[in-house]
Amino acid sequence: MLDHAEVTANIPAADLDRARAFYADKLGLTPTREMDGIALLYRTAGGSVFTVYLTEHAGRAGHTIAQWHVDDVPATARELAARGVQFEHFDAPGMEWDGDVSFTEGMGHAAWFRDSEDNVLCLDSGFPPD
Repeated sequence: MLDHAEVTANIPAADLDRARAFYADKLGLTPTREMDGIALLYRTAGGSVFTVYLTEHAGRAGHTIAQWHVDDVPATARELAARGVQFEHFDAPGMEWDGDVSFTEGMGHAAWFRDSEDNVLCLDSGFPPD
């Protein structure tokens, strides 16, 4: 049933204009569609779709709500840091840090940051091959 459906991320925003500016200025993303001032739809060249939507419940999750799987986490993190993105550091068993990028055996590289709405987002190297 659901194994043939697409899954998309929905990222909450308390201030849609502030979120639009963060995603444009810091992440280099432009919405492909706006829905009546209540949501922004993004499509990446990699084929992902996500929505940033207006809600008073933004930033309350405290955990990663969306991840970008990138080829080179350290290089992407450096590029985003140069644009003003500030990275978070977390402690977990087996996690080693090199600056803002962590490495965990079996999981690969990752770097976490918060958007303008205090949502936790992540760069990672994707799931390792089986």
